[in-house]
Amino acid sequence: MAILEVENLGREFPGVTALNNVSLAFELGRVHILAGENGAGKSTLVKLLTGIYLPSRGTIRIDGQDPLVNRALFNYVAWVPQELNLFPHMSVAENLFIPYARSGFSGSYIDYQSLNLAAQLYLDTFSIEARPDELVRNISISDQQLLQIARASTNKQMKVLILDEPTSSLTSNEVARVFRVIADFKARNHAILFISHKLDELFAIGDDYTVLRNGEKIESGKINETSESGLIKAMSGADMKINAHFRPRSVADPANAATIITVEHLCGRRFNDISFTLKRGEIVGFAGLVGAGRSEVMQTLFGYLPASAGRVSVNGRRWRLGSPPFSVKNGMLYLSEERKLHGILPMLSVRENIGIAVIKQTLSWSGISASKEKSLVREVINAYDVKTSDMETRIVFLSGGNQQKIIIGRAMATRPEVLIFDEPTKGIDVMTKVEIYKIMRSLCESGVGIILVSSEIEELYKCANRIITMHNGTITGDFPTATTDNEILLRAIFATEDHHAA
Repeated sequence: MAILEVENLGREFPGVTALNNVSLAFELGRVHILAGENGAGKSTLVKLLTGIYLPSRGTIRIDGQDPLVNRALFNYVAWVPQELNLFPHMSVAENLFIPYARSGFSGSYIDYQSLNLAAQLYLDTFSIEARPDELVRNISISDQQLLQIARASTNKQMKVLILDEPTSSLTSNEVARVFRVIADFKARNHAILFISHKLDELFAIGDDYTVLRNGEKIESGKINETSESGLIKAMSGADMKINAHFRPRSVADPANAATIITVEHLCGRRFNDISFTLKRGEIVGFAGLVGAGRSEVMQTLFGYLPASAGRVSVNGRRWRLGSPPFSVKNGMLYLSEERKLHGILPMLSVRENIGIAVIKQTLSWSGISASKEKSLVREVINAYDVKTSDMETRIVFLSGGNQQKIIIGRAMATRPEVLIFDEPTKGIDVMTKVEIYKIMRSLCESGVGIILVSSEIEELYKCANRIITMHNGTITGDFPTATTDNEILLRAIFATEDHHAA
C-alpha cells in the first residue's frame, strides 16, 4: 500500500528548475532508494515531502489525503537530514523528545527524571554512548548522527522515515546497527526512503529504487533488477565506469620534496603524542575509526582547539598554535567535514561566500571593488566547474558537491601552502568525488601540501602518498600507500597486537 505519493511534482527557484514533473509512490513495509548525483533534485524532493517547500505544481498525497490542505499530515513523515541538526546546548534527552507533544510528553511541566529514563531506552536501542543528561555538544559526531535517527523514531505518528546520508559519519559496525534499526522499522510496516551515495549500501538495504537526474525522474524499479553500473549510467547519463586504478595523488616523488610541516609530540583534546611530517606536493592521509582523534588533531593544528603540549614547525619556523586567524594569514586552511555548519554562509549568495575570502584582493580606495570581486568569483566558478545559474544565487540552493567546490575554490583563492581536508567527499556523489580528487591532484602539482582525513579506506588508497593510522588518540602506524595492503592497514586502525607500523 502506498502511504506517500507524488504526481507531476515540480519546484522552481529563481532561474532554476529544481524538480520537474516527478511521480513516485512509497509503500509501507519497503525501503525505497532515492539515487542521483548532487544537484539531481533529491534534497528538493525531500523538502517538498516534509512540507518545508511548497510545490510549484503537482500533488502530494499522504495516506490518501492532501497535506497542503491538512498540514498535520506531514507529522506522518519523519526526516533525518544529512547535516547535523541538533541543539548543542541542550541535553541528549531533550534533543530526543523535542517537540515533547509529538513524542508523547505533554503538559506545562516536564518530569526530567521520566524524560531521562525514557531516553535511556532509545540510547540502548541505538547503542549511543552518551548519558541522557549529557549536553549534545560534548558527545561524538557519530553519536550525534545516531541521535538524529533515534530522535526521528520518537515520533509516535511516524509512518514514513526519510534517511538522508545517515551513515556518512559512521563506522562499519555503526552502519550495521542502523541497518538493523531500518529492518525493524520495515518489519513494523513503516515506509523508508533511503538516500546514500554509497552504492553498496543501496543494494544491501533497498527494495525499490528511483533515479533522479537534473530534477527529473529517469528510472524506477526493484533494486535487485539493476546493477551498480546501471545505476551509475542512469545517474550520470553516460555509460561510465569508475576506473578502480585511478590514482589522484601526486605523481611527484615527495621523498625529494621540502618539508612544509613538522609536528612533534603534539597533545590535546582526545589525542596524545602525535608526531608526523608533511612535504610539499604530498597528500598524507589519516585513517581511523570515528572518535580516534583525527579531526581533533587537525583542529588543533589549525588553532581551533587548544594544544596542551608539543611543537609544530612550518617551513622551519615555530608555528603559533591556538589562533585560526594566524593560520589563515600564514597559509594554512582547514576545511571542516560539517560544511553547512562551518564551511558556508547559507543565506548569502555564491558571490558573497567567495568574496568574503578575497576581500584584500578586491579592496580599493573607495571600498570593495564590485568589478574585481565579480571577476575573482567568476574565475573560481569556471576553474572548479561550479554548477550555478548565477553568482547571486544563495549557496544553500546549490548541491553539496557544488558547495564543496566553492569551499575549495575559495580556499585556493587565498593561495595557501597547506590544506587540511576533513571528510571532503562526505555526502558527495561518485562522479563529483572524482572531480574533487582531480582538484586535489592539481593542487599537489602546484606545490600545496594536503592532509586528508577520511573514513573511506578506498579514498585514502586512491589519494594519499602515505596513510597514518590512529586509534584512541594515538598514532598506530605510518604506511606508504603503494606497498601497504588493506589487512595491515585495518590491523593498525583497530590497534590489534600484531599490527606493524612502517
